[in-house]
Amino acid sequence: MKSTLLALVLGMGLLLPVSEARTWTSSDGDRTFEGELHSYDATSGKVTVVLKNRRKLTFNQDKLSEEDVVWLKKNGNRPLGGNSLKIGELPKELPDPDGQEADMSKPVQVFIMLGQSNMLGFGKAGQLKGIAADKYPYLVDDGGEWNVRKDVRNTFFCMAKLQHNDWLTAENGNGGGNFGPEIGIGNYLGEVIDAPVLLLKSCVGNRALGWDLLPPSAVGTGSGGQSYQGDSESLNRKVKEKRDGWYAGLQYDQDVGAAQDALKNLSTYYPGAKEYEVAGFFWWQGNAEKGKGNVETYDKNLAFLFNDLKKDFNAPNAKFVCATLGEHDKSATLSKKMFDFAGLPEFKDEAAVFYSKPVSKGGGSGGHYGGNPETYMNVGEGMGKAMVDLLSK
Repeated sequence: MKSTLLALVLGMGLLLPVSEARTWTSSDGDRTFEGELHSYDATSGKVTVVLKNRRKLTFNQDKLSEEDVVWLKKNGNRPLGGNSLKIGELPKELPDPDGQEADMSKPVQVFIMLGQSNMLGFGKAGQLKGIAADKYPYLVDDGGEWNVRKDVRNTFFCMAKLQHNDWLTAENGNGGGNFGPEIGIGNYLGEVIDAPVLLLKSCVGNRALGWDLLPPSAVGTGSGGQSYQGDSESLNRKVKEKRDGWYAGLQYDQDVGAAQDALKNLSTYYPGAKEYEVAGFFWWQGNAEKGKGNVETYDKNLAFLFNDLKKDFNAPNAKFVCATLGEHDKSATLSKKMFDFAGLPEFKDEAAVFYSKPVSKGGGSGGHYGGNPETYMNVGEGMGKAMVDLLSK
């Protein structure tokens, strides 16, 4: 006889596995299904599993096989996917970092940063130093020297090549004397998260979500109605070794693959770290979309992107923050598509958009805002605050 639990799962048609899923067996041994463990309460026996379509199913452990219950008691007591994260109150003004290292008994909270050239960063650190004391005082000490956060690690890959790996400071955000939104983001996250924070940025310029960055689950929503053309495994994204030129999704495979490889060697990028949780994703992209992507399906592709990232990083509870282009009004098609995506019921309290135009200076995204440091700081701060708000829910 089928168990009630398995009948429910099968009735929902959820038979395909999700990444990092395990096979669960009913107590009578008659049926199995695939799903990721979300949480387990050993006292009450309550189990919550995330199924293929990201729906959560909660049931008692007595619905499962004895082998599954043994596995739960051994592996299921630590909250997964960001559940262990505690968020402090965000102050009206950020103080200087205290210079203390993070509590390494806690899992590193990882935030993946993706997009194109303005995520990569063209803010001028030299210009920023001249205005930091007045506009961003937490960046510098009383002597005007850059502060360094010893609780936030700043790691950056471009075309899968490591560009920077050090503690967060505005002096060298992307390893080349410029910086992106990571400086504002990292300072806000570091202030409110009582755990180590790793900003893991993997991106390159001139890439479109509807073409180079097309996510794996995208079907017919890319440029010219194309679908993702890669063939990598979810937890091992690799660019095709044998290919006839570029393909839809190549940059997704490379950028995500570089971040996945980094996390497999966690202590290289956060010294002393042993465990991590991917808590969120940041996305700043769109300038290349009109030329070689698909603006009309941008909302759909953002949804595919978010869901695929959660799968590829085994992060069902992760949050997602994107930012509009600085020159775009909210009425611009690309902006509207971003807000449409974040407004989907399935992403309630999971996704948010930061509207960049009111804080952008120095021109448009195509010219990297003229390297204006305030643009990159303001957008970074806005994205950071938006992520803190999501994590607090």
